[in-house]
Amino acid sequence: MFVCISPNPAIDKRLRLSKLTPGRVNRAASSTAAPGGKATHVAMVLRTLGADPVWIGFYGGASGRELLEGLRLLGVRAQPIRTLQCTRLNFEIIDDDGTVTEVLEPGASPSESEIASFEETCEKQFALGTNQAIVVASGSLPPGIRNDFYAALIQRAHAHGCKLFLDTGGEALRQGLAAGPDFVKPNREEAELLTGTKIVDRASAVEAMHRLFNAGAKGVAISLGAGGVYWCPGKGLEMYFAAAIPTPVRSSVGCGDATVAAFAYAAAATYSSEETLRLAVACGAANTLAHSPGAASHEDIRRFQREVCVERLS
Repeated sequence: MFVCISPNPAIDKRLRLSKLTPGRVNRAASSTAAPGGKATHVAMVLRTLGADPVWIGFYGGASGRELLEGLRLLGVRAQPIRTLQCTRLNFEIIDDDGTVTEVLEPGASPSESEIASFEETCEKQFALGTNQAIVVASGSLPPGIRNDFYAALIQRAHAHGCKLFLDTGGEALRQGLAAGPDFVKPNREEAELLTGTKIVDRASAVEAMHRLFNAGAKGVAISLGAGGVYWCPGKGLEMYFAAAIPTPVRSSVGCGDATVAAFAYAAAATYSSEETLRLAVACGAANTLAHSPGAASHEDIRRFQREVCVERLS
């Protein structure tokens, strides 16, 4: 069982135009909308890989209804918690030269009763998945939710014998680490900010991973975009690296989420460390070719899996 926790979901709008000019009227040549938010992208890629994830998230207003309808069409089962305020919109603006500009709304502030309903829904789903569910909690927290929100979810999940994979940043990640998540995947900026280690080569990447383990993580991956992915399944175990696959990138938005989905799927399928990293890099690469974040195709994923080269570092 996979459970995807989405406290701050969105509608992703991808706009294409010839060139974004600040301070001027910009007319888009095309506009597409799809369910969004990091945990939503994770659920979409898990579905592509053949899993049947359950999505738990807030929704509100017309944009919230659009989000739920999009999930339904994708075959993702939803356990939604209604809020009085509308689901946020995220804008991804792509110039003809490939430049990507993101404008992300902060999200609405849920009420105390809405937060309590969210936590209760999670608790029930964890109980259903006792000793077998992999929970993926990812994304920013909306205004009004405390930074220890994910830390509390980790404790709740572990109380039911579930594993929890965490993908967030800032203080929410710092407090979440103290609760002992089973896996974290910060990007370069997040890892550097959290560990105080500037990642400039393999030695510094390995040092950052050691610091993340010491902070409480049980499994660590650091994604460096075009610089590849470092991965260690547990403290004191062998570390691995895989270079990124060069692709004609449409957009890198959602690539980290696709990578997290792969790590979760591989954990449930008991893949070897090499197989796990191969799938993770392939999913991230496939997402760069997708028409929207999280819409990586199964064919691209399988094709890229055959091209990934994994190296042991220790």
